[in-house]
Amino acid sequence: MKYFPHILLVLYLCFTVYLGIEPYDRATWWAENVPIWTVVFGLIVTYPRFRFSNWSYFFMAFWIFWHTVGGHFTFERVPFDMVTEFFGWERNMFDRFGHFMIGFFAYPIMEWAVRTKKSKNLGFLFTFSLFAIVTLAAFYELIEWQYAARFGGDQASDFLGSQGDIWDAQKDILSDTLGALFVLFFYWGFGPRQKKRTWFFWK
Repeated sequence: MKYFPHILLVLYLCFTVYLGIEPYDRATWWAENVPIWTVVFGLIVTYPRFRFSNWSYFFMAFWIFWHTVGGHFTFERVPFDMVTEFFGWERNMFDRFGHFMIGFFAYPIMEWAVRTKKSKNLGFLFTFSLFAIVTLAAFYELIEWQYAARFGGDQASDFLGSQGDIWDAQKDILSDTLGALFVLFFYWGFGPRQKKRTWFFWK
């Protein structure tokens, strides 16, 4: 579908305007949405030079829309009770799902690396894409830490969404990593094939 990314963009703009109306906390809304706007703006600017596949836009849209919802309610307060009660969790796991979806960006990273011929070794590109997500996840946790240290109080708590879990940062990074592994294996099974490429590091 030629205009699939355009459709997603229109839907996102409508979605973010709607959820920008009376969010739970305006400061948290800004803090949560600026990273999304940065990603969306980057995709728009680079579109004429590099158009990702519809699969890439599809996977990236998960986090973009999910995070927008979290920005409106704050991640801790998103109405997620039905899922929480179904699995018997003690905390709202909406944010964990969001981190899992951040890992989906490994798919476009892998696609970009393959199509720009950074290497003929798919094993290397697979590892590169995975490590890129892990690095991004760790860097974002550092940003959250600095934000919390600077503002403190309820504003920092709403942005972090740790819900009292001292291992929240580590679990978030693990969720990012699992999401990356999920889409990379999806790419392996269903992504574009390159006859001259190999998955083996020693070839």
